[in-house]
Order: sequence, then structure tokens, then C-alpha cells
Amino acid sequence: MEAQRSRERLEQAADNIAATIRSTLAETGDRLGEWERAAPESPGLVLHIQDDTLSAVPPGKLLYWPFGADEPEAADSVFLDAEQSEFAQKEPQKALTAYQRLMASPDSSIRAGALLRAARVLRNSGRIEQSRTLYQQLAEIKSADVAGAPAELVARLALCEPDKVCQAVANGLKESRWQLTQGQFEFYSSLSHADQPSEEALAFAQAATRIWDERTRTQNARGQETLWIGDHPYFLLWRGTPDHRAVLIARPESIVKQVAAIEGIRYALTDNDGRVLKGEKNPSAHGAVRTAADSQLPWTLFVTATQPVTTVSVAAQQRFLLLGIAVMVLFLVLGTYFIARAIRRESETMRMQSDFVSAVSHEFRTPLTSVRQLSELLAHGRVPSEERRNLYYETLLRESARLERLIEGLLNFGRMEAGARQYHFEELDASSLVHRVVAEFSPQLEAQGRRFELSGTRGPLKIDGDPEAISVALRNLVDNAIKYSPGRPVIWIDWGPFNHYVAIRVRDQGPGIPESERRKIFRRFVRGSAAESTNAKGSGVGLAMVRHIVAAHGGEITVTSEAGQGSVFTMLLPEVKAA
Repeated sequence: MEAQRSRERLEQAADNIAATIRSTLAETGDRLGEWERAAPESPGLVLHIQDDTLSAVPPGKLLYWPFGADEPEAADSVFLDAEQSEFAQKEPQKALTAYQRLMASPDSSIRAGALLRAARVLRNSGRIEQSRTLYQQLAEIKSADVAGAPAELVARLALCEPDKVCQAVANGLKESRWQLTQGQFEFYSSLSHADQPSEEALAFAQAATRIWDERTRTQNARGQETLWIGDHPYFLLWRGTPDHRAVLIARPESIVKQVAAIEGIRYALTDNDGRVLKGEKNPSAHGAVRTAADSQLPWTLFVTATQPVTTVSVAAQQRFLLLGIAVMVLFLVLGTYFIARAIRRESETMRMQSDFVSAVSHEFRTPLTSVRQLSELLAHGRVPSEERRNLYYETLLRESARLERLIEGLLNFGRMEAGARQYHFEELDASSLVHRVVAEFSPQLEAQGRRFELSGTRGPLKIDGDPEAISVALRNLVDNAIKYSPGRPVIWIDWGPFNHYVAIRVRDQGPGIPESERRKIFRRFVRGSAAESTNAKGSGVGLAMVRHIVAAHGGEITVTSEAGQGSVFTMLLPEVKAA
């Protein structure tokens, strides 16, 4: 499968690369007309053939031409008499006078020939400075030839020192200032001791000569060809007839440089003889091939992967199969585990809900039974004395209050769980809050022969909270301390500052809470093992309600406990600093 995907990827990459190159070639051909008229950024050199003329764009990029410049040159007969005086009669002064007369001619070609010969006479006579002056005048004539070459080139070469680099001529040759043939270029390059031009510049010049010589060989108005010059390939693209044709000469890589690199893919282009034009071809590598006929390109395209796809052996296939089976078994085991865990949690939740319903039912049944029995006694006049009647009334009031607290606690817990509980914050004093809650439990505790011991920071200790909600939380902690430490004489409550919080602690002498239960007891419907050992009544929502309330006030609830030594529940509520 991996090998198949790799082959499909190579085939797709080959199609994309071929399409991009076709589009680039078409766009390049369409822009040939622009490159004829101006010299914008082009990938190479553009030749414009118009009848028997040739021009290059950008100018100055062609070192030599298929033909020399057609500039006028004076006939030798014009200077015959003067040259007779110079060479045959050995009268240089007479010859110089004759040349000077010709230097005044309005014909630039005659004037150029006269300047060249007069400068020669002066140089041979040892009058070097006067000779250089005439050569400088000759260099200013741009539209005439002397000695078969441009007058400026001949003059600037004469102004240079022998056997030294003539920088002016070398720069002019490099910049193609003069239209020279190949022979003239090589001759004057050697005389000026110019540096060897770049391979690309020489290749452009050789290609231009070949294009000019073979311009009538191809009559097609549109075409393209790969031309090898030395060891380097060049791409020719033309539009137009032999009498009016634009030809682009460029390296293949400059044409196809718009092909975006594809990660993990490389490509190569070859000509009809199999020679690589661009990229690297690996004959042993498997890949996608697009021939010139298939892709409508001037080259054959080879696309391969940078990392070869290795075939998988039978042993490797077996290992993959075993690995796959192992992974499947692992998923089955993990799936079974998580499903069983979810079922166990659901069962545990259902059990806790059942226990909660049972506990709540029992909590409600006790006060309801007392209320019903006492109401029947009072209603049927079965109370023997007024003292007993008053006792029954007090019991009815107490059981009704207990029933009210149970109902209100369940309703509050339901609102908290649903997020509908609204808190009304105000500034509270911790000491007053503790004393108010303790006062509610004091009669019950005193009737059992037990007591509270209170200790706290003197002075105001302010918290920002809902008075009713904080009272409910503290009431639950105090009620638990009473229920879970039966027979113990004292319940301790203290308060004070603690790390920017107000800490309210409730400590009992009950059986303690095992470490494994200390996190669970704050969940809903959870009752610890101490509930069974002490036969304490409850619904399992008290501590969950405390955690909700404290968290809503930006605090936290903690518990510390030791087996047989009791427990300490601590509410940490943010302290309000005095302004």
C-alpha cells in the first residue's frame, strides 16, 4: 500500500511539473514580443531578426556578432599620394602635411583614416604626445571604420601601453560596445590582454552566430530547440518567420525555475540523446517518466522520490501483522477496562443514590412519626397533665424545625448542583458568625451534658460572604462533629487569620476518617465508614454542600484526621482587609 501510494504521488507530481513547465514555456513565448521592444527582466538573451539586420535585447550582452558593423571606411586610393611620400619617398613631414589636409574633410571615414595615418607618422617620428592627441580625436569618431575595425576601438587600443592590460578596450569588449565578428573580438581581446569572458557570454555569442547562419533552415513560425555549447545546454525558443523572428537564448534551469519544490520529490530533464539538462537522473531509481511526445515538452521528464520506497519482506509483513493484532488486542483490553470502569462508576452512583434515598427517607420518617404521634395525643385529649402537654408542644416545635432544616438543606443542595443558587455577599464578622451558629446547637448539646469550647482572634475578623450560606456550611460541620463523636464531652471551634484567609476550624473526638476516604467524603451521596461505626444519621450531601459554598466564596475546605483521635474540618475564606 505504501509503495502504491508512493507511485501515485510520483505520477501526480510528474503531471503537475509537466503542466507547470508547459505553462511557463507558453508564457515565455507570449512575452517574446515584449522583450523585443524593451529590455525588462528576461531569463536570457533575445535576438530580433529583421530582414538582414540583427539586434539583441538587452543590449551589450552579445560579445561578438555573426557579421561586423556596416560602417563606412575610406578607400585606400584617397591616401595613396600621402602614403607614397611616407613609405616610398621617406618624407614623413610631407606625408603628415597631406594627412592633415585630409583631416579637415567633412567625410567622417576620410577624416578617421587621415587621423590614424597622421598619428602613426607622429608616433614613428618620436612625437608621442602629439600622436596621442590625434588618437584621442580618432576615438571620438563613432560612425566610421579604419583598418577594417571601428575607429574608436583602433584609437583606444593605440592609446594603451604595449604588453599591458588595456582596460578601456577590455571593458568595451566586455560590454559589446562595438559590433565585431568573432575573429575581430578574439584578435582585439588578445591585443588588449583582456580577461577571458564568462562561459555564458561566449555561449550567447556562439548561439547567436549559429541562429543567424541557420535562420532559413527552419520555416516554422513557432519552435523550440535545445542547443549544446561545450558542456552546457541552452534552450532556444522562437516566434516568427525567418525574415522577422524573435529568438530567446536561455539556460533550461532559468526557464523552469518557476516549478515549485515538492517535499520528497526531485525531477530531471533530458534531451533526445539522454543528456541531462537539469537536475539529477538516477537510472536505478523507480519513478514516473513523461516523454516529450506524452508531455508536449521539448524534453523528457523524470520524477523520482528522494527516499526510495523499499519493498516489504515476508518477515516484515508478518511482524506488521503481529503488531496490528497486538494493537487490536490492546484496544479491546483498554476498551473493556474503560467500559467496565464506567459501568462500575454508574453502579456505584446508583447505589449511592439508593442509599441517599433510603437515608433521606429515614431522616424524614423519624420527625414525621414523632409529629404524627404527638398530634394524635393532643387532638384526642390523651394528655394527662399540662406539664406533659407543654413538653409535647416543645417536641412538636423541635421536630418541625428539624424537618424544615432537612427540606431546606436538600433544596439548597439541588439549587447548588443546578447552578441556580444565588449568593448575596456582605461583610461578615467571623466571631459573630460562629457564636450565632453555636447558639443554635447549645441547648441540644447541654441537654446531652456536652459543651462547646470556643477560641478565636480578638477584635473584628471580616469576610465577604452570604450570611445564610456560610451559616449553613458551618452548621453542617458542627452537626457532623456532634453526630460523629457521641459521648464525647467537648466540640472545639476556633477561628483566626491564615495566609490572607480567615480559617474557621471545627474539631471533634470522633473515630477519625481513613486517608482513603478524605477526598471522597466531599462528593455527593458519599458517607464514610464512621457513619456505620457511630450509627450516625445523614443524607450524604452535607459536606458536598459545604464544598460548594466555600468554593463559591473563593475559599477551600480541608480536613485532617487521625484514627481514634477525631477530625478537624477547616473552612478557609478570603479575608477582607480594613480600609
